[in-house]
Amino acid sequence: MNKKGRVTIPTDDSFIKETMEIVEAWGADAIRDCDGFKLPKEIKGIAEKIYSTYFVARGDNEWANKNRDELQQTYLMTKHILATCDTLEIDIMDGYFKEQVVPDSTHDIKKFWEVIDRTIEEVVSIEDWSYDKENQKVLIKNTKPWHEYTVSFLAYCIWDPTQMYNHITNNWGDKPHDIPFNVRGKKTNEYIFKAMHKWLDEHPDTDVIRFTTFFYHFTLVFNNLAKEKFVDWFGYSSSVSAEALEAFEEEKGYRLRPEDIIDKGYYNSTFRVPSKAYLDFMDFQQKYVAENVKKLVDIVHEHGREAMMFLGDNWIGTEPYGKYFESIGLDAVVGSVGNGATLRMISDIPGVKYTEGRFLPYFFPDTFYEGNDPTIEARENWLTARRAIMRKPVDRIGYGGYLSLAYKFPKFVDYVGKVCDEFRTIYENINNTKPYCGLKVAVLNSWGKLRTWQTHMVAHALWYKQIYTYLGVIEALSGMSVDVNFISFDDVKKEGIDKDIDVILNVGDAGTAFSGGENWRDEKLVSTLREWIYNGGGFIGIGEPTAELYGGHFFQLSDALGVDKELGFSLSTDKYFKDEVEKHFITEDVKSEIDFGEGMKNVYATKESTEIICNRNGDLMLSSNDYGKGRAIYIAGLPYSTENTRILYRSLYYASHKENEMKKWYCDDMNCEVSAYLEENKYAIINNSNEEVETFVYDGEGKAQLVLMKPAEIKWIEI
Repeated sequence: MNKKGRVTIPTDDSFIKETMEIVEAWGADAIRDCDGFKLPKEIKGIAEKIYSTYFVARGDNEWANKNRDELQQTYLMTKHILATCDTLEIDIMDGYFKEQVVPDSTHDIKKFWEVIDRTIEEVVSIEDWSYDKENQKVLIKNTKPWHEYTVSFLAYCIWDPTQMYNHITNNWGDKPHDIPFNVRGKKTNEYIFKAMHKWLDEHPDTDVIRFTTFFYHFTLVFNNLAKEKFVDWFGYSSSVSAEALEAFEEEKGYRLRPEDIIDKGYYNSTFRVPSKAYLDFMDFQQKYVAENVKKLVDIVHEHGREAMMFLGDNWIGTEPYGKYFESIGLDAVVGSVGNGATLRMISDIPGVKYTEGRFLPYFFPDTFYEGNDPTIEARENWLTARRAIMRKPVDRIGYGGYLSLAYKFPKFVDYVGKVCDEFRTIYENINNTKPYCGLKVAVLNSWGKLRTWQTHMVAHALWYKQIYTYLGVIEALSGMSVDVNFISFDDVKKEGIDKDIDVILNVGDAGTAFSGGENWRDEKLVSTLREWIYNGGGFIGIGEPTAELYGGHFFQLSDALGVDKELGFSLSTDKYFKDEVEKHFITEDVKSEIDFGEGMKNVYATKESTEIICNRNGDLMLSSNDYGKGRAIYIAGLPYSTENTRILYRSLYYASHKENEMKKWYCDDMNCEVSAYLEENKYAIINNSNEEVETFVYDGEGKAQLVLMKPAEIKWIEI
């Protein structure tokens, strides 16, 4: 196998000799810069490709300061403030970091701001409030005592939040604050294209322009202590501007209210069932971003370079799975890999020549300090992502930060060298072929294809108590031998269900975009799914699936699932079905108590036909129910683990009535998995653990052989 290539490394100032050592040790063929420094000229010739970071909408404070009326903007909402008499004064910047944002009073505040009586959800008349610019306070008259009020206001962004984070983390002291500017501004829009030409002329040694990213940062607002106040990696609230709101009205035929963006202070979190107005705004921004990014990419190509997009920072509007993305013509996308789900989020992106994953840990001092072992995080990150790589690899891997920090840890340097070699081996063996998929699975939620592999994420792949129970399902699927698709409720209503789909999953808490909320009041959606399951489809509901209190049910597909949730309204109705089955296909491999994560209280069986597989303290946790020719399974929650991955895998085959087909490419030991590449006439046995494992391995004809696997080993076998 090739011992060089497909690896990108960062470097530092005055670190040429050591960089050459790492290039040799890791087989790197590309070198990149990092926020905070630029590549020295001596780096040319050390690697085949040089990546240079390029900021379209920040990093040019001279321009920003000359055009303060064309800075980026964001919508913000004040705290809920209680009125105790008929007047009220609200300090709109209370709780916000004044070095990051400043109120916009340049544009007509009566047009772009909104004061709301939150107790009755009524907009306060513009005649009843005024703004004290000097003290940054809104004065409201004719208030109703004991009602709460908020102010929604446009603000200018005066410090890019990513640079701010890097600034604080690395203690950059007096380094200038990057001021982000608004590319919808007439002068700025003309300027960014001229600046692109100029930059390319001044950087002839750069082969790949790594856009970090384009125009609009995801929603990231800091509090008055310079700590994160609100972060939504999918948020569009910092893509607004007076210019955008005016253009939206002209294009879409109606005017957005501030509340359409503020959304009661939830800022249209990805967990909210999206409104029509918000979806329209997203579409409007995606179209604009695609059209203008294409112009930048065309300029890069005109200069004979490659254009790469970083899937982070100012990525809002690009939406790699959206309908405009492929029209941009990007050469590549690079993104940060936190787990298998984020790996697949990058590797499955259509319409680019290659994808690249930036692995952890990032070479920053919060990880690379004396006494810490960064190898531990690196090993966990690699093994977690490797499952997904075996299903759909990125084309390249890399690391970010300061190489001089990593260089001080020889054990880490040695381990990453082995990772790079293993990645190249995997990539060459797979050879761009699609692995065997035993089933076709669809994840059903409000977002569908637009947010492929992004289900239940908040700030990328960070852990949250409320979501690990559900994000575990997506993580398990990322490395599983099934074909995974993401479909929306609108898809089902408009197009029906693809006949090739074996199992549909609906996963999440009631009222969220992922469970579906009010979508389940739609007769067509419910009827279409009932008919599909009844005629042989498989359905798996996890958490509070199909949940919306309506028509005498909480779970709208409770008839198919054979379970419902007690909300206290039917306590007077006896519930007789509580006995567990003695054994079941789904839990055949379970050796310890099942981890349902946060689980679910008060779910109960509604019919005698429901197979109760696990009851815990009177609460149903796992069940199955035959429904016509189909089958529906309920699971209270499923955090990521090897055992839960096996439970889900068996559930998928059981739901689809294909139990007899499960042991084709299969390992008895749940620590191991098989990926078969039939076009290449080979298959791989993967040990996902750091322990030695002995397992029976089944080939495509169901024949088994006993195999001994070393810790974290991959065995490649010719068919």
